[in-house]
Amino acid sequence: MNKVTPTIDSMIEQIHDGASLIVGGFGLCGIPEKLILGLRESGVRDLTVISNNCGVDDWGLGLLLENKQITKMVASYVGENKRFEQQFLSGELEVELVPQGTLAERLRAGGAGIPAFYTATGVGTPIAEGKEERVFNGRTYIMEKSITADYALVKAWAADPIGNLVYRKTARNFNPLAAAAGRKTFAEVESLVHTGALDPDQIHTPSVFVQSIFVGAGYEKRIERRTVAR
Repeated sequence: MNKVTPTIDSMIEQIHDGASLIVGGFGLCGIPEKLILGLRESGVRDLTVISNNCGVDDWGLGLLLENKQITKMVASYVGENKRFEQQFLSGELEVELVPQGTLAERLRAGGAGIPAFYTATGVGTPIAEGKEERVFNGRTYIMEKSITADYALVKAWAADPIGNLVYRKTARNFNPLAAAAGRKTFAEVESLVHTGALDPDQIHTPSVFVQSIFVGAGYEKRIERRTVAR
């Protein structure tokens, strides 16, 4: 039951050209930065990536954009990355924009085995084009399909050897949703505790969703945009 691997190589080598990835994090908070760096070094290409956003130009998923490893991006916010804009406008990058709450629910539904659901978000906008509409209690809703992917990459604060994960504060964000929606989930963690040390009531991702764990070190804790007072 020990899912701890000494290096990320055994995880990265499983990710093939053309794979789909769900990547946890929000901005630069809670991103699996070591796994992203490993993907960049591997050179794997033609990736479809589902994540809240695509990082910044010089960090996070922006590194994979710089290396032109991403073919399609499914995201809810893309405003911090100039390379994203350039590749989209040049036709190099296919983009599917999804309202943030809808993206979260599509991931949650995927992890729960629910194929689709109805939401009022996006009705009457380009988001609704080509999607089934139904009326419930006098209000129009559109059908959204759930999201699953070949792999999920997440970042946790603590884990035990069998794969139970705990996230810290806002770094929790999309990580639990991502972890449940990947067919294989790889987690990088900041600390490893012995089995039984985590309070069962405080575990955010149960071990059944996690296939492999890597304990990282030297995390940079970058700030996406600094706001300072004069």
